[in-house]
Amino acid sequence: MTEKVDTIEQFYGVYLLYCTNPKYKGRTYIGYTVDPNRRIKQHNKGKKAGGAWRTSNRGPWTMVMIIHGFPNDIAALRFEWAWQHPNRSRRLNHVSKKKAKESTYDYCLRVLAEMLRVGPWNRLPLTIRWLNEDFAKEFPSDKLPPIHMPICYGSVISKKLPKGRETNLDSNEEKIDVICIICFEKIRNKPLICLNPNCNSTTHIICLSRIFCSQGDYIPVEGKCPQCDGVFLWGDIVRKYKGCYSNLNLVINTVIGNDFDNTDSE
Repeated sequence: MTEKVDTIEQFYGVYLLYCTNPKYKGRTYIGYTVDPNRRIKQHNKGKKAGGAWRTSNRGPWTMVMIIHGFPNDIAALRFEWAWQHPNRSRRLNHVSKKKAKESTYDYCLRVLAEMLRVGPWNRLPLTIRWLNEDFAKEFPSDKLPPIHMPICYGSVISKKLPKGRETNLDSNEEKIDVICIICFEKIRNKPLICLNPNCNSTTHIICLSRIFCSQGDYIPVEGKCPQCDGVFLWGDIVRKYKGCYSNLNLVINTVIGNDFDNTDSE
């Protein structure tokens, strides 16, 4: 049976490694990558091949899982830092320290379960992907990830957008006057388009984000199209907008200010 492999454009992921070397077995490593397949090879080839010094000459390592769907590299790197240093992250000060009889691996998963349930990460359209099913564990029933975050299994291939693709899309649409169906004003930049192929609604990214945001929300998660009443994930809509999440920070900063950008830094 052929393993399912997903291909994802503009990939930003934070991964968890597990050491299978008998001498160092049980050690873990958390890192960030735009290409998980290349990165695991670097870790196993050592520091000279681009791997981290903490993993060099301690392999083999297996990439157990990866969290992806971040809007950009900055968001992913902040997630990486907090996962690596939960005791120093102000958003994770409720997480207890590693217990004496708790394995490092189980502790990493316990911290992850808490991270996915607190802001700003609980509002992002993240995917939890188990790359090695032999290490997969279920989340505790009282610590399940938000319902909009899928848990999937199998390999992933990162794909870069072809050069010029975004530029061509933008230049073509700038020549056409498009009206936002929410505010009825002209859309000067590229419009958001409904994912329903039978719906021709066009909106400003800010207008639709305000409709999708419930009271107290930091980032839209899902909502109903004001024209066709279809319910869609915000992350899927923005992915179609540019082929990635490159404009998500624009929405966040306009709707709620700079709260997202003031999260834990490296």
